[in-house]
Amino acid sequence: MEHIHDSDGSSSSSHQNPKSTAKWAASLENLLEDPEGVKKFREFLKKEFSEENVLFWLACEDFKKTQDKKQMQEKAKEIYSTFLSSKASSQVNVEGQSRLNEKILEEPHPLMFQKLQDQIFNLMKYDSYSRFLKSDLFLKHQRTEEEEEEEPPDSQTAAKRASRTYNT
Repeated sequence: MEHIHDSDGSSSSSHQNPKSTAKWAASLENLLEDPEGVKKFREFLKKEFSEENVLFWLACEDFKKTQDKKQMQEKAKEIYSTFLSSKASSQVNVEGQSRLNEKILEEPHPLMFQKLQDQIFNLMKYDSYSRFLKSDLFLKHQRTEEEEEEEPPDSQTAAKRASRTYNT
């Protein structure tokens, strides 16, 4: 199976995947896998004063990939103090956060925040994500994409290349 990559450097990030809004609208997972999608979602959440949710989710994703024990401890403490402690600057609203004992931070493991991360994911999925898809921010981005699609034929071939890549 051959993969076609747009790596000629000439295509701007918005052209790489002409229909990113369609992917974002398909699922929150897709949105969170796309750096541009995360950027737009964060912009939206900032306006809603709930950006800490996506920041917490991203921090947990990063934490799960951490191999080094010492780094894991540092990141666990950082996540705790930023999002979960009663004095947290960007406190997320999760049930059972008080049950996350600070002692656990001394012996961190990759999935220690998983339950809380899932709660926040569901909170975003059933709350802010659906509002995001109706927001001006999203709709404006969608319109921009649609306008870009009506550009000269060379951008059409990029769109066709991209659709071939994603349909393999």
